[in-house]
Amino acid sequence: MSNSFPHLTKPGQIGSLQLKNRMLVTAMGVSLAEPDGTCGDRIIDFHERHARGGVGLIILGVAGVAWPAGGNQIGQIAISEDRHIPGLKRLADAVHKHGAKLATQLHHGGLTSPEDLKAGRPIWIPSYPAPMTSDMGNSILQSEMASFKKSDSPPDLHVMTEADIATLVEQFAAAANRAKCAGIDAVEVHGGHGYIISEFLSPAMNQRDDKYGGSLENRARFLLEILAAIRARVGSDYPVWVKLDSEEFGRPEGITPADAQQTAVLVEAAGANAINSSAFHDVSRGAFHSESNIPHVPGRLVANAISIKSCVNIPVITSGRLEPEIANKHIGDGKFDFLGMGRKLLADPDLPNKIIAGTPKDIRPCVYCYCCVSQIYLSKSIKCAVNPETAFESERALIPLEGGAKSGRHIGVVGGGPGGMEVAHRLASRGFRVSLLEGSGRLGGTLQFAGLAYPPNEKLMNWLRRKIKNSNVDVHLNTMATPERLKALGVEEVVVATGAQRGMPDNIPGTEQDFVFSGEEMRALVLAEKHPELVRKTSSLTRLLAATGAKFGITSVPELVRLISKVWMPLGKRITIVGAELVGLELAEYLAERGRVVTVIDDAPQAGKGLYLVRRMRLLDELNHLGVTLITNAANINIGNQNVNYTNARGQQRRLDVDHVIVAKGATGDSAVVDQLTDSGFKTHAIGDCTGVSYIEGALESAAILAAELK
Repeated sequence: MSNSFPHLTKPGQIGSLQLKNRMLVTAMGVSLAEPDGTCGDRIIDFHERHARGGVGLIILGVAGVAWPAGGNQIGQIAISEDRHIPGLKRLADAVHKHGAKLATQLHHGGLTSPEDLKAGRPIWIPSYPAPMTSDMGNSILQSEMASFKKSDSPPDLHVMTEADIATLVEQFAAAANRAKCAGIDAVEVHGGHGYIISEFLSPAMNQRDDKYGGSLENRARFLLEILAAIRARVGSDYPVWVKLDSEEFGRPEGITPADAQQTAVLVEAAGANAINSSAFHDVSRGAFHSESNIPHVPGRLVANAISIKSCVNIPVITSGRLEPEIANKHIGDGKFDFLGMGRKLLADPDLPNKIIAGTPKDIRPCVYCYCCVSQIYLSKSIKCAVNPETAFESERALIPLEGGAKSGRHIGVVGGGPGGMEVAHRLASRGFRVSLLEGSGRLGGTLQFAGLAYPPNEKLMNWLRRKIKNSNVDVHLNTMATPERLKALGVEEVVVATGAQRGMPDNIPGTEQDFVFSGEEMRALVLAEKHPELVRKTSSLTRLLAATGAKFGITSVPELVRLISKVWMPLGKRITIVGAELVGLELAEYLAERGRVVTVIDDAPQAGKGLYLVRRMRLLDELNHLGVTLITNAANINIGNQNVNYTNARGQQRRLDVDHVIVAKGATGDSAVVDQLTDSGFKTHAIGDCTGVSYIEGALESAAILAAELK
């Protein structure tokens, strides 16, 4: 088999550290350590799973050198005392068993130390920050606000003295030595992301007037002293590198790419073995939280990494929504040296092994929903919306049944949406006989619609379809799951994954009119399932795809629908969407991008329920730039003759003139099939939205839990 990724899969070297390939787990704060900062089973299982997946290097995230001081999240790894060494050694041994190497990041939060604020400790900073106003409050739901409330007292900001700087330099050096004693292969000094070293480096954050402020050389002095102290402690051969911000997005006086180049040259001269090129942002702007180190724009940081590579002779690591194919080419062209991945490896820790095996289509795709990072914002442990085993590696592992394949009883799965497909392939892999019954002519359920409004969801749908196709699951399309049908198949037990009921809510007058669509009708319309005009115009989609798809790089019918809908849709110019949760907002973006004048209205006090915080912050900003009008706290919503009427938050009667109305509300759990099959004598299990709306994450998580528990 030819190797399609020759540069990603070839060995690499950072200083004296030999790596089996160029793929690494970039440092992430995952909040899986024990309350005392030690590494216990949960975080060891998490990182060992990545090692088993074939990655060359794992970098532990935000290990606190002064912990608990400088802590930026719950469940953070600590490396501030010798008592932390045994747990770190257990973790290193677990990673080494699989041929991977382990580095740890060395971290102090500085101004971004909410654990200090919560505990009432002084927060160490280089200088007092400039006042700022934030728009993030508009995106945070009331149910999330408690996670952001750290203290009733104002923060105790402590501007570091030179003695404090010397203390922290020593803490970094001592932490590096502990890493070496624990058998960890290397350390990464965290010099980015708005933490303490980044605050010294940033001309926007550092207002000192002593030898640690002013010129770039002065602002870099703290970092260079840390590197010198580490080298003095661990020796010249131990691999040490630095994560740097290549830019501060949204800060006119912040770090520029030119600043980063100069700092990189100084860092190399100080003995660093590599540069991990990252970026940061103006934290007061919600949309920027998916712009820099965790970017929504594919390849956002590549140009900056290339600029750093051009001025140093040591390896450069880069990351940031970078597809393996692109990274492989850039590494081959000498533009950088290593690919760091976070979200992609949460979605599929076996990604490196699949790259090495030449089966990239088997990689479970990340949908960039920001579930993972939003958990940390809300003081929760990391999780992944598309991989329910992430952070639950032991609890949700699929253990084969005794007796091997096809040894288990016959399970019927009703519903071919994401939950149904996930539970079906998982049960089949354990050895159960599985029959999957879907009432329509294709698998996918609501993911078909979700994939049109948000294309990454289509990749997940296609991945699930491939898993079913390549499994032993017996699929029955256009088949209603009646008790008689299930009995005829010989099914012994049933999993119901029929999804939510998505009809018209009964509290909005006027929904019976022909210019009003429910969310379910809109799904059918957009997918060319029902609407006569659209069916006529797109009835030859498959033939058109075969004839012209390759020419335009189109590989699926949904892609073709997205293309056609940019020039023609059976919807008027003025559209009001009733419902400001996930479905309504993603649909608003889809329609606004196709030239519609869109208003979203809801009686809820805030928009964006169902979207993860970081994704919500970005989408609300994008909708604003697209000209979408968002109305919340609307009472007495009713639909008249080509208009929508409501009472606004000030008690005024208002009217919106419309061509079409889409009601994206009213989805509820639906237990009808569960009740029917239970009454017919079947042992039944309900998962996904039929138990209450929980979207993709809830469907896949409930599928994984059930698949692991069935005996």
